[in-house]
Amino acid sequence: MIDFRKNSKSLWASWFAVIVFFIVFIGFPLFCVLGAAKPADFQKVFSSNIWHEAMKNTLFECVCSSLLSVFIGYVFAFAVVKANLPFKKFFAFMPVIHLMTPPFVGGLSFILLLGRRGFITYKLLGLNISLYGFWGLLIAQTLCFFPMAYLICLQSLLGINPNLEKAAKSMGAGYGRIFFTITLPLSFSGILGALLFVAVNVLSDFGNPLIVAGRFRVLAVEIYTQLTGWLNVGTSAVLGIVLVIPSVLLFLIQNRMMKRSMKKGAAFGGKDGGFLPKLFQRITANQKDSEKSVSLFANILLFIFVLFISACVIAQFSSIVAGSFQKLWGINTEFTLEHIKSLERYILGLKNSIGFALIAAVMSTIVALFSSYMVHRTNVPLRKTIDSIAQLPSAIPGSLLGLSLSIAATKLHFRVSSVLIVMAMTVSFMPFSYRVISQSLIGVKTTLDDAARSLGANPVKTLFSVLLPSIEKGVYCGFMYDFIRGAGTLSSVIFLVSFKTPLASINIVNLAEQGDWGKSAALAMVLTLLTFLILGVSYGIVEIRKHIVRLR
Repeated sequence: MIDFRKNSKSLWASWFAVIVFFIVFIGFPLFCVLGAAKPADFQKVFSSNIWHEAMKNTLFECVCSSLLSVFIGYVFAFAVVKANLPFKKFFAFMPVIHLMTPPFVGGLSFILLLGRRGFITYKLLGLNISLYGFWGLLIAQTLCFFPMAYLICLQSLLGINPNLEKAAKSMGAGYGRIFFTITLPLSFSGILGALLFVAVNVLSDFGNPLIVAGRFRVLAVEIYTQLTGWLNVGTSAVLGIVLVIPSVLLFLIQNRMMKRSMKKGAAFGGKDGGFLPKLFQRITANQKDSEKSVSLFANILLFIFVLFISACVIAQFSSIVAGSFQKLWGINTEFTLEHIKSLERYILGLKNSIGFALIAAVMSTIVALFSSYMVHRTNVPLRKTIDSIAQLPSAIPGSLLGLSLSIAATKLHFRVSSVLIVMAMTVSFMPFSYRVISQSLIGVKTTLDDAARSLGANPVKTLFSVLLPSIEKGVYCGFMYDFIRGAGTLSSVIFLVSFKTPLASINIVNLAEQGDWGKSAALAMVLTLLTFLILGVSYGIVEIRKHIVRLR
């Protein structure tokens, strides 16, 4: 542990910069949004049946979407770990690929597949029905969030000692009894952690409710509607405060569980690699053990299940691609390039989305790196406070965060929307990078720090020259997530865009609301492809650099 009082000015400067960042971009905006809510606004919200209904809808939708997402995520993870599946590596990566796509893809593809003129509902089944509302939102959010539950449950299942199951089987226990007495209880902490994590994300979800919820009111959308449609700043602020209360409670429980997990060493990343590579290496290693983990009948059912879910994921991507090249979705399926050609007017939005997301991903990773280093490797003042605030934005719904930055900017007469958008992206997705990097740092022995200091390195130089190479996969994992989410974010930036600084994600939603499905799908496809291209290039650069280091 580095003594704050006996080290270089660089550590002091870093600590001061992190504290200022948290105050300016998290503390002050939240204080402003609290100040915007007057007692009369609270009375208006809590005395209105409309808002009572919206609160009930939000709670009910959160519970249902979270439970179903975790159920699918757990069963999918169980199938990948325990069943003898053909093409296991393909199925194992399918939820991860879906997680890497911009979040609005799910809502848009739902309309193309299950809307009034949807490919499945109208073309295949001949039904003229509408799934807009609760059921549509449940389907869209489940497909959107089950990959998060899958990764958490996957980690939990891979952490179970297979010898326990083998011992039970040798004593005559059947497959079902082994599952209910050993596998399920030992993976329950992962299920609970996944449920809490998904619930926080469902509460703050904005894109799916905006596109498919219809008249089914939820608070995340109403926060936006009250400000932009009715200019009710106070009502919008109160709805945001109401929404943030359950989010914070879930966050506190989840954070407590996360710290216990970190102490046990079950971490994203570490000194020997990143989170995803380690998990999928262990899946491959478990291939032989999985051959005798479930019965033949269960194996067939699990294969059908993962095949169906994977088909749903593929159908989402396919609908976006198909919609980009059809003249009029659901009516005229003639091939056309008109939608692709029309994207010329949206090039600025694409550039902004990619550019702002890259800048925000770099900034959030840097802030997370310094914050986690100070919390876990030094004894700087306010360590616990830094630890809490660095994770706090994960409990703040994106619409409330965007609203708070908008109100704060208005009070300061600051109108540079590009800066506000970048900061909204930075703050929104920083907690994930912080957790990944923190868990990676915990996996690196402190003797490395001691050796570097004994050779005269200051704390910041130790961080970049000694620790960073050991946790680079964790850092890259955090950067990757921040960039993907930033490129397709909606809720935290929708209050901050202007005519001079459009974003592709906002353009996609606007086109979808106008019924221009072809252009909306084409723009979504291009943004998704650009996101994957940049991720591929960045990963290639990391691998080439590692290869060069080995040659040296």
